[in-house]
Amino acid sequence: MGDRVVVVLGFAEAERVVTGAEFGHPEPEVVGGGDPDLPVDEAGRVVRAFAFLNPPDHTRLRRLVGKAFTARTVEGLVPRVDELVGEFVGRVVEAGESDLMAELAVPLPVTVIAELLGVPVEDRERFGAWSGAMARAAEPGFLLGPGVAETAAGARREFVAYFRELAAERRRAPADDLLSALVAVSDEGERLSEGELLVTLTLLLVAGHETTTNLIGNGVLALLRNPDQYASLARDQARDAALAEGAVEEILRYDSPIQLTTRTVLTDTTLGGVELAAGTMVLVLVGAANRDPRVREEPDRFDITRAPGRHLAFGRGIHFCLGAPLARLQGRTVLRELARRAPELRLAGEPEWVETVTLRGLRTLPVAVR
Repeated sequence: MGDRVVVVLGFAEAERVVTGAEFGHPEPEVVGGGDPDLPVDEAGRVVRAFAFLNPPDHTRLRRLVGKAFTARTVEGLVPRVDELVGEFVGRVVEAGESDLMAELAVPLPVTVIAELLGVPVEDRERFGAWSGAMARAAEPGFLLGPGVAETAAGARREFVAYFRELAAERRRAPADDLLSALVAVSDEGERLSEGELLVTLTLLLVAGHETTTNLIGNGVLALLRNPDQYASLARDQARDAALAEGAVEEILRYDSPIQLTTRTVLTDTTLGGVELAAGTMVLVLVGAANRDPRVREEPDRFDITRAPGRHLAFGRGIHFCLGAPLARLQGRTVLRELARRAPELRLAGEPEWVETVTLRGLRTLPVAVR
């Protein structure tokens, strides 16, 4: 049974998979050294970001990264996020008709994560291109289209080379940015190795950019396809700041930016009455779990006034998304500013979706402000 693939759709079962100690990730592959695209440790194992590790390695790395990327860090970004959102929403308003993905949903998160890490302005265009290429390869291997893995490998290679150099600069001359904090962070003598730093930066880029882009795009589309909901947000957001926060949570539940996550069964177990042998791959369909009718009434109805409830858009347990507060900050700020400055925003054509399974997001979202 170890070669089986099991698909999980129910919320309770999905929650158990992403939190249970009997589910996790396979051990890193031993590949030797010499490939700059695959940082390796002293034993020749591929170095993975903490999101793809089990305790105790996960625990150590997440603790180190968490000491650099703190709640205070996100709080300190609020004024700058407000400023950037104002600028990008202003472009949408001034254009009259535009592609909201190109004008707002894509460039905003790239700018935020680039500024957070300390990437120079002149390098941010390729920074976003690397993120897009690597994100397209986030699918399980058997779902990858032709050429996707090769393109992602090229982007990853360029990204690693770039940040090796930038990290070396920060070691020589630290700045007030997250990269400098990650280079310097320590905990009881433990530090991030160069390989661990590089894969952490890759994770922060893809997770910090792509998921927030999709949160914004999917959310605005859901609101415009439910104009009464957008009208309510535009009418009430000034006196009810919590409405935008509720809207973000409903967007995450209704049309999650991440639709699929995987785990491997580490020890023989039973899930939903099905016996699973160690080594079985488990595909968790996050979007389906978030619409489980046993958890939510009328789960296919989009309603930003729903009472707060649980969803799995940011994961749960030890793998809960470290960047969730930053994504939520950008999402609610965008919704408030759009509702304030473009209360009559509407669709101006059919949107186009990016053809991926793991990440769900739009390529284009044509809108008009009146």
